[in-house]
Amino acid sequence: MSYKEVYYFVAMCLTISLEEKNKQIIETRLKENDIDWEFVVEVSTSHYVFPAMYCALKREGFLTYLPQELINFMEHISDRNRDRNAQIIFQAKELNTLLLSHNITPIFIKGTANLLVGLYTEITERMVGDIDFLFSSQDYPKAIQILKGHGYHYTDNSERLKLDHRHYPRLINKEHIAAIEIHSELLRKPYSQEFNYDTIKSSIQVVDNLAMLSDANMLNLSILAGQINDYGHHYRRIALRNAYDVFLLSKKVSAKNAVTTISTLKNPLDCFLAACGEVFNNPDSLEYTQTKKTKAYLNMFKELFTNPKKVNRRIARIKTYLYLKYVLGFLYNGIFYKKYRSWLFFLVTDPSFWKRKLGVIKK
Repeated sequence: MSYKEVYYFVAMCLTISLEEKNKQIIETRLKENDIDWEFVVEVSTSHYVFPAMYCALKREGFLTYLPQELINFMEHISDRNRDRNAQIIFQAKELNTLLLSHNITPIFIKGTANLLVGLYTEITERMVGDIDFLFSSQDYPKAIQILKGHGYHYTDNSERLKLDHRHYPRLINKEHIAAIEIHSELLRKPYSQEFNYDTIKSSIQVVDNLAMLSDANMLNLSILAGQINDYGHHYRRIALRNAYDVFLLSKKVSAKNAVTTISTLKNPLDCFLAACGEVFNNPDSLEYTQTKKTKAYLNMFKELFTNPKKVNRRIARIKTYLYLKYVLGFLYNGIFYKKYRSWLFFLVTDPSFWKRKLGVIKK
């Protein structure tokens, strides 16, 4: 099987409980008994959808087509992820209670919010890294101090805060399983003003005393986290974990209508929906506004599979461009703004910074 075949196979497996045509296609493919399961495991794990794929195949009774050794491995990974997610849900609720007791409302976002709102049929489906939450500008510094006062601390001895970053450095607590990320913004600059606390606060939903974005904004963030924060729109790539979240949310709210609420970012939003529609075999729920830009994006997205050498050259150019843009922007700010000069001085005089850099060089 080619990478494209495996990628599309994994993607379509995720949808079989809600898309009958895809269920029939996958069952026919499984009956042919020529699946490269090692490749499937590699791709699904790299996109963090391995447990979700297992759950979908299990729900539809398709595990009988799989090798027993693979089923055993899937069960093991899914059981571990279920246990982890149960602990994350408990930790999130504990954090919520703590912050509410100080009159601060955390807005849960991303994977943890999806778990808390019950987006998945089974909690084991979603692989979650950190607990992410958003705060108003007034509550943001208060939340940091409260959480530090309750056992959350940096992952090392250095306060590696990037200036103007959308979230505070990751904090951990030895008593809990997940690190936390305290967000002041949803998107990186210069897009932070397009989609932030002020633009979403009027539509916040509260479920069992837990605050989170509206379904439409959960869908938008699932897209923009990849398209904007991870530069997916530049690279013409989508992560299947994000795509699966968008697919599930599109069953609760109109994707086409949701993306229109952020008019300035509608193009990257529509482009992501176009790519999702492509890999999920065009579900009705992933309807989007087709334009010349979305068509061009989709053509370049398909090149990932048909012309990988050309794509790799383009990715190398994009990485160089983004790096130079960052460095030049930082130098500019360092010349004109004192806080950047102060931060740079702190960084270069921090022993742990050089220890990390020298460690990378030695590797």
